Amino acid sequence: MPDYKELYLTLFDATEKAIRELIAAQQKCEELCLHTPLNESVLLPFPKEPVKK
Repeated sequence: MPDYKELYLTLFDATEKAIRELIAAQQKCEELCLHTPLNESVLLPFPKEPVKK
C-alpha cells in the first residue's frame, strides 16, 4: 500500500517550490516594468475576432 503521507508531502513540497518560482518571476517582471522608460512601452493591438482553437 502506498505511503499517502509521503505522497502528499512530496506533492506539497513541489507545489510550494513552483509557487515560489512563479512569485519570483512575477516580481522580476514587475521590476523590469518599473525600470522601463515610458517612451519604450508598446501597446499591442486588440484582436478584432476571438482566436479560434
